[in-house]
Amino acid sequence: MAKSIDGNTSIGDVLHQWTILEYEKHERGTLWHILMLSTGIALVVYGLLSDNFLFALIIILFSIIMFLQANQEPQQISFGITELGVIVGNRFYAYSEFESFHIIYQPPSVKTLFFETRSVFRPTLRVPLLDVNPVDIRFTLSEYISEDLTKEEEPLSDTAVRNWKIH
Repeated sequence: MAKSIDGNTSIGDVLHQWTILEYEKHERGTLWHILMLSTGIALVVYGLLSDNFLFALIIILFSIIMFLQANQEPQQISFGITELGVIVGNRFYAYSEFESFHIIYQPPSVKTLFFETRSVFRPTLRVPLLDVNPVDIRFTLSEYISEDLTKEEEPLSDTAVRNWKIH
């Protein structure tokens, strides 16, 4: 389980460090807004006509969240790789919490480092590489945790989110 970093937390020497955004902010045009609004209204109407009020409520809540997120800027988060684990913001993850890592590097659209966690409840940790050299990161991380070489493609969910400009 991730620990909050305080004065007593032992993290080791920082080997790599860069700043990432909390989430990727997309530029959305008028056409995107018209399509999403039409789709949202159609789904709400379908939910109401089929007496599926929970579905309609979920679509409305999703729309509200998308609207609120579109009107705020993502936070800058410090990310670091240390001798003992990984730092994300003010949280420290020991290497023992990770099963493996893999890098998907298909510039210019995909430059991402993924950490597979051992926890069933915590999803994969996804970190944009930005302009960091992926070979250096791979070399450093392979000293501490195993690399999953079978994963060569970006997860479908990440591709869909990027292409549909949802997140």
